[in-house]
Amino acid sequence: MAVHATHAVSRPPTAPMRETTGHLLLRAYCTFLVFTAFAGSAWNNLLGPAGLIVLVGALAVVTILLWARPSRTRRADAAARRFDWRRLPWFALLYVAWALASVLWTHWLDATLITWGILAATTLQGLFVASMLTWREIVRSIASALKWVLGLSLAFELWAALVSGPILPVFADPVEPFPKELYWTRALLFEGGRIQGILGNANLLGMAALMAIIVFGIRMAVVPRRGWLIAWTAVALFLLVRAQSATSLLCGAAVALVLGTALLMRTARRPGERTRWYLLYAVVGVAGGTALWFFRTEILGFLGREGDLTGREGIWAAVLERAGEHPVVGWGYSTPWLPWEPAFDGWIVDHDLTVFMAHSVWVDVFFQLGSIGVALLVLVYLAFTWRSWFFAVDRPRWDLKADRPYSALTLLPTLTATVLLVQGISESRPLMEWGWLMIALLAFKMKQSPHIGVGPAEQSLAIERGERPRQAERAP
Repeated sequence: MAVHATHAVSRPPTAPMRETTGHLLLRAYCTFLVFTAFAGSAWNNLLGPAGLIVLVGALAVVTILLWARPSRTRRADAAARRFDWRRLPWFALLYVAWALASVLWTHWLDATLITWGILAATTLQGLFVASMLTWREIVRSIASALKWVLGLSLAFELWAALVSGPILPVFADPVEPFPKELYWTRALLFEGGRIQGILGNANLLGMAALMAIIVFGIRMAVVPRRGWLIAWTAVALFLLVRAQSATSLLCGAAVALVLGTALLMRTARRPGERTRWYLLYAVVGVAGGTALWFFRTEILGFLGREGDLTGREGIWAAVLERAGEHPVVGWGYSTPWLPWEPAFDGWIVDHDLTVFMAHSVWVDVFFQLGSIGVALLVLVYLAFTWRSWFFAVDRPRWDLKADRPYSALTLLPTLTATVLLVQGISESRPLMEWGWLMIALLAFKMKQSPHIGVGPAEQSLAIERGERPRQAERAP
């Protein structure tokens, strides 16, 4: 007699695959590297310049040791795991090499060697993170690092406002009156002024908050649980508003425009459909740029800033006048300008403080590395922007199938490029810290893994985490 069973005839359930402990530690280390790049000024205020240099050097040594570490997975999957040197971001590496070559003619050898070492270490860390993590893990690590920056900044401001009062950097001599621009925080969280967070600079905090909004938004588009991401986005918005950074707000407006354009381009169905949109946006871009320049006084006044870009035009004039003496190769690399270097100490003074950058990427590079350095940097940004744009707007395709869905993750490079290009007009920060790290990281990753979750690099990393190869090969 037949018996009807209520149990399904299938394999018993099994526990989901887990990441190996080694890979979890590796991802945590990569998150710390990204956090250090975003919080470089915080480490400087905590450890002093000498301590920051030691930290950067120690992390570079650890990265080299980890990269050279033998791996059973690499030996078993050498074909997929090998380092493809042909896919390196060569324009960025040429810029780094030209900066090193400037030791032959630099007028400040010690500053050149120190700052170039930091540039080389930042480049190394970007390449390392790109080669060790998949696209999804990179976005996740950046999001985690920015959560630490925002969370610690909010906690730091609360501590200063409720307990300690204004806090000075560890290297500062607490002699009154102390310049307010050098305070780590002025404890203004409940007083309505600009807050600085752990970064010690309102403009840096505003840019970190803007990048956090971008990354959190991308994460919300790809993960099912969004509650905590919404909460962190609210924190980022609060810090962005309280930082009162005009540069961050302009970057945010540019990001919104580029995001809308990219999403619009994704709707194109015919080969020539994008052409009219490119022409329209070219006209709008030229008209908008012209309006921004001629009405900059009114616009900056609306944002609470001075019409001379808060003194930047005077700085640019002084730097360009000096740069004209060596227009081809420049005076020698030093990003930033080390304030204890005699050539910089007291050269340009703003609010009784020695200025340590030209407050413009292009003016700074022309001053340090001449027209050759400017040409190399143009190639860096052109290649990065070009590749990131089509990475965002082109449908993923590597065979005859032409209807694969887009991924929100592919928007990260082009939105980051937008932030760096706009910020670079009035700041030199894209040449250092997280700005340069993101260029090296994303440029290398786009060349190494042009499709999310597909290809030898992404597949071999999935194998190392303990996943089956066929799972790693599936399209996103």
